[in-house]
Amino acid sequence: MSYISEITKDSWRSAIFPEWGTWLNEEIDQTAVAPGTFSIWWLGCTGIWLKTENDTNIAMDFWVGRGKYTQDWSQYPPHLAGPDFQLNRMVGGRQRFPNTRMIPVVMDPFEVTKVDAVLVTHNHRDHIDPYTAAAIHNKFPQVPFYGPKFVTDQWLEWGLPQEVVHTVKPGDTVKVKDCEIVVLDSFDRTVFLTAPRSGPLAGYCPDDMDVRSVNYLVKTPGGSFYHSGDSHFSNYYLRHGKQHQIDVAIASFGENPPGLTDKMTSVDVLRMAENLGVKTIIPVHYETWSCFLANTREIDVLYDMRKELLDYHFTPFIWQVGGKFTYPDDVGKRHFMFERGFANAMEEEPNLYYRSFL
Repeated sequence: MSYISEITKDSWRSAIFPEWGTWLNEEIDQTAVAPGTFSIWWLGCTGIWLKTENDTNIAMDFWVGRGKYTQDWSQYPPHLAGPDFQLNRMVGGRQRFPNTRMIPVVMDPFEVTKVDAVLVTHNHRDHIDPYTAAAIHNKFPQVPFYGPKFVTDQWLEWGLPQEVVHTVKPGDTVKVKDCEIVVLDSFDRTVFLTAPRSGPLAGYCPDDMDVRSVNYLVKTPGGSFYHSGDSHFSNYYLRHGKQHQIDVAIASFGENPPGLTDKMTSVDVLRMAENLGVKTIIPVHYETWSCFLANTREIDVLYDMRKELLDYHFTPFIWQVGGKFTYPDDVGKRHFMFERGFANAMEEEPNLYYRSFL
């Protein structure tokens, strides 16, 4: 039988997916975090892997699912593609929402070798999925999962045992090895419009944000990291900044279509950084969905216009999915670039027919 005749759709998936294989898994495993620092890797959307100097590993909003995958809209449940989908509710429109995934899966959850806790901010399907939960729990059955009530209800429905599922709310603190995790208020107004309630919302009192979504501040021996989930801009960021030393934060940025505000704008990102008092603000989420793609150059330009006038004491960091940021080593850097390769070029004689080939 020829090689071509042996190839099937399943063999293609097995050979190619996830696109990065275990490359990033291996990088994280091999990274020795220096004392007085911490490292984070961007897994896509708001997915973050955090590692400390004492080898504490925390996964946050680690998602390996997808968005829309067919234009046959009957294949989707009503709350994902009908009038009760949260973004349709927000705009009063009935056009289908074309959110196809734009980024590769850069980390294989089934090849994770160390993890000490899983944190999820809210139950939108680009922040939580059963694949990551299953991969981690089945391999590490004692690892705790933390999230607000709507998140923990979802995990329990999928079959995670009660003893590893922990519901948290703003004001709670959790100890994970050398890290203290402070649970803070979320400002994700979109999450209020998300199922389960169906039909008209007028006349109903919304439930508490705290049961649907939370933010996290992870305090490590080497600095602190603020995970804002899908939060919009809020003046209360200033309160969080007054209450806590916050070194690095992520902000959900994107280009909102007309009639919809689901992501922070470039102005919001800079205001968030100023209010939190961070040293580095990192925009995320703008790369995830085809319909929210945004140009981070807008943040750079606006920052350069305002930094001296407003006396900014932070810098924005434009990341790439799969990239690493180390605090405080990378503070002040403006853009991430992957290793370009061949740092040792020309240390040995090139293997060429003749030098003039160069």
